Amino acid sequence: MLLTDSDALFHISLARITFLKFEEKIFLSKNIDNSYNLSLLSIEEIEQLLHRSFKNPSVWNGKNNLREAEIALNHCKKLGIKILLHSDRDYPELLRQIDDPPYLLYCRGDQKLLSGRSVSVVGTRRLSPEGKKAARDFAYQAVVDGCNVVSGLASGADGFSHQGAVDAYFDYMEKGMDTLSLGKTIAVLPSGVDDIVPYTNKKLAAQILQSGGLLVSEYEPSSDTEKWHFVQRNRIIAGLSPATVVVEAPAGSGSLITADFALDMGRDVMFHRATFGELAKQIAQRLNSQLEAEHAQGKVSKYKVENRPEKFIEAGAPVISDYIDYKKCLAEAPGARLPLQGQLF
Repeated sequence: MLLTDSDALFHISLARITFLKFEEKIFLSKNIDNSYNLSLLSIEEIEQLLHRSFKNPSVWNGKNNLREAEIALNHCKKLGIKILLHSDRDYPELLRQIDDPPYLLYCRGDQKLLSGRSVSVVGTRRLSPEGKKAARDFAYQAVVDGCNVVSGLASGADGFSHQGAVDAYFDYMEKGMDTLSLGKTIAVLPSGVDDIVPYTNKKLAAQILQSGGLLVSEYEPSSDTEKWHFVQRNRIIAGLSPATVVVEAPAGSGSLITADFALDMGRDVMFHRATFGELAKQIAQRLNSQLEAEHAQGKVSKYKVENRPEKFIEAGAPVISDYIDYKKCLAEAPGARLPLQGQLF
C-alpha cells in the first residue's frame, strides 16, 4: 500500500503511542480522521473512546507526539525507509497472528522477505567456539536451502547467524553462482532502522543490506532505544517464523524469553546440540552462579533464575544437530525425539 504523507503521518502518530494495545490503535484509526485531530485529544477523551482508564495520564502529550511523528516521517523520506502497515499485503501473516503484533514496521531492504519461508535463530551473547560455528553453519545451510534466517543483530549467536547467511550470499557471488534461489537474513532491531544497536554490528548490518536482506523495526527512526525495546523485539523475532532455534543460552538469557514467546504463540522451539557442549556448560554454570547470587540479593527475579534450557527440554523441546536435522525434526511427530536428560545435562 502506498501511503500519502498525510496517511503515513497519521499511522506513525498512532504506532508510537506505546500505552495503546494493537486493537485500540486499530479502533482509533477508524474513528479519527487525521494526525492533527489525534494530537488534539486529551487523555480523558482517549479513555472515553476506548472505555478504559490509564494508570499514568501524563504519558500522553498529543502535540509532542505529532512533532515526533513528523520528525520520523522526514527521516523515512530522507533515508528511503519503507513503512509497512499492518493491513498491507506484504505484512507477514505469521506476525499478524500473534496477540500484540506491531501496528506498523519500518523497513530497510527487501520487505517481501517477511512473508517468505523462515527460521528464527537466537542465543547467548557469550558463545563458546562450538556455538559460534553452530550458529554460523546453521544459518549458512538454511540460506542455501532457500530459507530466510531471522535474528536480532545482537552480539553472539545473533551476529554469527546473520554472518552465516551473508557469507553464503558472498560465497555464491564470488563463485559466479546464481544467488536468486538463496534465502536471505532478516535483522529485527530494538532501535530505529537508522541506528544499529550494538554499534559494533554496523558493518554486518551493511552486509545484510548488500546481500539482499532486511533490517526491520517497530520503532521509528531517530527515536531513543529503551531497555524494554529488547524484550518487545524478541516477540517479533519469534512471531516471524514457525520455529525458533536456540544456540546456547544460560539461565536468564534473553534468547529464552524469545523461546517463551514462541511457545506462547504455538510455534516450535528447538535447541541446537551446541547448547549442551562442555565449554557451553562451563560458561552457563558460571553465569548461573552469578545470577543466583544476584537473585539472593534481590537484584533479579526468580523467573530469570529458573528460565533455563533444562526447563524447555523437560517440557519436550527437541534437540537438533544442524539445519538438515532441523528440517527432519519439523517433519517428525511431536515427542518423537525426546532426549534422556542424562545425555545432555
